[in-house]
Amino acid sequence: MGRLDGKRAIVTGAASGIGRASALRFAAEGATVVVADVAEEGIAETAAQVAAAGGTVRPVVMDASDEAAVESLVAACVHDFGGLEVFFANAGIAGDFLPLDELSATHWRRVLDVNLIGPFLAIKYGARAMKKGGGGSIICTASVAGLRSGAGPTPYSASKAGVVNLVQTAANQLAGTGVRVNAICPGLIETGMTQPIFELARAAGKTHKLGQLNPLRRAGAPAEIASVAAFLASDDASYLNGQAIAVDGGLSSTHPFVPGHLA
Repeated sequence: MGRLDGKRAIVTGAASGIGRASALRFAAEGATVVVADVAEEGIAETAAQVAAAGGTVRPVVMDASDEAAVESLVAACVHDFGGLEVFFANAGIAGDFLPLDELSATHWRRVLDVNLIGPFLAIKYGARAMKKGGGGSIICTASVAGLRSGAGPTPYSASKAGVVNLVQTAANQLAGTGVRVNAICPGLIETGMTQPIFELARAAGKTHKLGQLNPLRRAGAPAEIASVAAFLASDDASYLNGQAIAVDGGLSSTHPFVPGHLA
C-alpha cells in the first residue's frame, strides 16, 4: 500500500531528471500520473518507464508556460481519471550564463514565462480542480538559486526567488480550501539542465569536486528530490504549507567560508 494510493497527479517537466524520477516515484507510491513536457521523445520514454513498472500513466506533450495548454492538461486529468490531488509544477529552463548588461528583455521573458508563470498557471488551474475534490497538494520546483546569489544565471535566480514567494502568497490565498502549496529548492542535482557541468567535471577528472561546497560534499540525484516531492504530495505532509524546502546537502545552511578559518 502506497502513500499516494488513489491520488491523481500531474508532473510537468517530466521528460527527464527530477520530473521523470518524481513520476516514477509517484506511480510507485500508488498514484495515477499524467506526465507532461515539450520534449515528445523524452515524455514518451518516461511514460514507458512508468508503465513498465506497473503504473497507470498518460503522456501529454505541452508547454507549461501556455495557459490554454495548462488548463487543458488539468481538464484532461479530471475528465480521464476523475479528479486531481497532486500537481508538481517542475518544468523549468536555465537560460544563458551571460553578464547582466548583455541579457535581453526577450531572454528574461522566456525564462520567467517557463519558470514563474508556469507554476502560477499550475496553481491557478490545479487549485480550481482540487477545491472541488476537497483539497490537494501543489508542489513547485524553485532552487537554492532563488534563496541567494551564486547558484545560477540572473534571470533563472530571479524567477526561482519568485517561485518561493509565489508558494507563500498562494498558500495564503487558498486558505481554508484544503489546497497546500509548497516549493522544493534543489541544490546541485544531475539533470538534463545541469548535464554540461557534470560532463565537464568528468572530462577533467574532477567529479570528486561536484558538490564540494555543501556539508555532504557531493551532488544530489533526481531520486532524492523525488522523495521529497512524494512526501509533500502525501498526507504525511498534511500540515506543511507555504514552505520552500532546500534539498541541497546543506549548501544553503551557511554563509561562504574557508574551512579552518574564522575570517
